[in-house]
Amino acid sequence: MARIVRTDRELELPGVDAALRAAGHELVLLPDGVSEDGLVRELRGADLLLMCYTPVTARAIESAPKLKGIVKYGVGIDAINLEAAQRRGIPVVNVPEYAEGTVAEGAFALLMALAKKFRPIQHAMDSKGWIWPSSEWLASDLGGKTLGLVGVGRIGSNMARMAQGFRMRVFGFDPYSAFPTGVEKRNHLKDMLAECDFVSIHCVLNPQTRQLIGEAELRSMKPSAFLINVSRGAIVDEAALLRALQERRIAGAALDVYAQEPLRRSGHPLSALYAMDNVILSPHFTFYTREAMARLEADTLERCLEVLEGRPVLVKSRDPRLRAQTRGVRFQD
Repeated sequence: MARIVRTDRELELPGVDAALRAAGHELVLLPDGVSEDGLVRELRGADLLLMCYTPVTARAIESAPKLKGIVKYGVGIDAINLEAAQRRGIPVVNVPEYAEGTVAEGAFALLMALAKKFRPIQHAMDSKGWIWPSSEWLASDLGGKTLGLVGVGRIGSNMARMAQGFRMRVFGFDPYSAFPTGVEKRNHLKDMLAECDFVSIHCVLNPQTRQLIGEAELRSMKPSAFLINVSRGAIVDEAALLRALQERRIAGAALDVYAQEPLRRSGHPLSALYAMDNVILSPHFTFYTREAMARLEADTLERCLEVLEGRPVLVKSRDPRLRAQTRGVRFQD
């Protein structure tokens, strides 16, 4: 019997939990926001750690002498101290493929909602019962508009395909990915931003992309342009974004991710966004569909079984930080 710790229990994985318990393993579920001390305490004697959002620090990893693997049930690995795991020879794996199309669909839905002014129109309908066509409700077509992708990996490529179906022109900034057909490569981020009607962020968070979209980049955008972020909040300088929105230097934004989660109506650096009709706020939900969660559970359980049975863990991600591992892993071609 193995001891398995799963953090972020609010994100339900009933199939994974049931399968691990049915196999006779001890499963400890920890809440979102568990302290480092709490995680350290529960990892003593643990064989496997499942995590989604909870930071996994070097201290937490070093406090777990029996730990055989860390499985991120999701994509982003920025919350895991990979150097500490590699020093211990503990394989780290994520689940990168379960929601590629799903998140792109969510991002495109947010783009459409911004273009069509769904939020302010709904607010007006809720308060007035009916409104008539006037200039304040005038929306935008997507056909003929330009979408700029910051990151053209799996999700960005899906987003490009959807945009092309609406006859949008698609630009991409990504020094590392191959570009799909129809996406025009741009080598300079600020130059691309200046051309775009919509900008959608799809790169991973790492030291090179942290606050990649800062004050200068936001000033490069058209006053009529919209920003969509479904990747990681810290890729954007959120204080600079808030100023740009308050000063009407960009037309609006749709956000599914935030550097500090959860977002709150008060006491949060971005609380002022709740009052803005040109901003759509989503609670990190673009991945959350029945189909994507079924794929996530199946892939997560497969990775867990590899760790528990002592087999090399399959790394499907192309992230070089995961591809740098040399012990206890195998790589998908």
